[in-house]
Parts: sequence; structure tokens; C-alpha cells
Amino acid sequence: MGRAFEFRKERKFKRWAGMAKTFTRIGREIALAVKSGGTNPDYNPRLRIAIQNAKQANMPKTNVENAIKKAAGKDAENFQEVVYEGYGPHGIAVLVETATDNPTRTVANVRMYFDRCGGALGVSGSVSYMFNRKGVFKAKQEGQKWDELELELIDAGLEDMKMEDEEVVLYTDFSDFGAMQKALEERGIEPTSAQLEWLPTMSKKLNDSEVDQVIKLIDRLEEDDDVLNVFHTMDMSE
Repeated sequence: MGRAFEFRKERKFKRWAGMAKTFTRIGREIALAVKSGGTNPDYNPRLRIAIQNAKQANMPKTNVENAIKKAAGKDAENFQEVVYEGYGPHGIAVLVETATDNPTRTVANVRMYFDRCGGALGVSGSVSYMFNRKGVFKAKQEGQKWDELELELIDAGLEDMKMEDEEVVLYTDFSDFGAMQKALEERGIEPTSAQLEWLPTMSKKLNDSEVDQVIKLIDRLEEDDDVLNVFHTMDMSE
């Protein structure tokens, strides 16, 4: 089994590893959601998803409520969404989503991680053309007739559906993210996760030692509190 495949399996566990970092990142996702759409999750799909992701990460309800209240208050931190682009080792394209109250600090840190791991930070547009932004929903396979639901969900923007372990993965265009979220809610389906992700349109296969070098960069980036998500073009198949 290749190193990239092992890393792909580890990521779902690692993403929520380190409770303090997880809660910090979810708090920033909540802050961005409140800033863009208000405090009422009934009218703010992005906030509903942030709350759902908080629930899946076992973030206490009081923490979520406090994060919403803080984000709506006059002393709320002014987080900005900034996406950085660059190349990791061996020509792997990397997109880094951040939520920061100090872009000067964040870009300096991100550049340092790239430099120290054999990569280079690029300019806006340097690698994003290699990705498509998609809505990605995951839900438990059990208890649903997914063959029938697939036809129904096409009207909500479903582009593709895949079975992965015990979950089903639904893909939409990013513009249909809210419509898919609503369609699942109407059918009583609670996603185990829902994210807007940058999916690569091309990928590159590396040997195990090369994979380890790219993983080192990804790990450094993901350890930074300002970083929300890291996407790349490394081939993750077996």
C-alpha cells in the first residue's frame, strides 16, 4: 500500500486531532459565517454548516453559542478569508485556505513553511486553475436508499455520488452548496461533514519518499492556527 494512500486514510482522523486547534478553527469558521450572513442559522447556510461541523467535532454547545455571540459583538475580531497558492516539493500544486486577523503574519508564516519544505509560495492564480471549487457532503450510507435519492438530488445540483467506506459522498458545484444542504435537510439527512473544497483537475503520482516530503509541508501548514484547509494535486490513490 502506497504512502499517499495511507496518508489519505489518516487525514480524516488527523483533521480533528488536537481539540484546542480544532475548536480554534471552527470558531473562526463561525466568525466568518456570522460576518457574511448573520447570526441566525435558519437564514445562514454557512453558519448551519459550521455548527454541524462543530457538533461532529464534539465542540460543546456553549462554546458554539459563545463563538456566535462573540462574532456578532462590537469587539469581534476582524477575520479575513485569504487563499494562498504555491508549489510544494516535486511540482505539487498547493492551495491554502486561511482565516486571519493579521494577513502580514499569516503570509510570512505560510511562505516560511513553503521555503523550509522545498516549495515556493506563488501569486494569486498561479495554481488555482488546476482546481475546481465544489461542495462536498458526506453522510452515512445506512438507512437511506441512495439509488433513489440520487435521482431526486440531481434537481438540487448533485453532480456525482460515490460510496466510500460506510459513507456516501455527494458532490455539487459550489454555487449549489446551499441548495444541496436544504435538500438533505428536507429529507431528514444529517451530513457527517459538509465543506466547500478545492478539488484538483489533475494529479501527480509520487514515490513514497517524495510523498513524505509533501506531507511534511502539509503538516506544517495544517498546524498553523490561521490555516483552515490545505488542498493539493498529489495523487492519493493506492
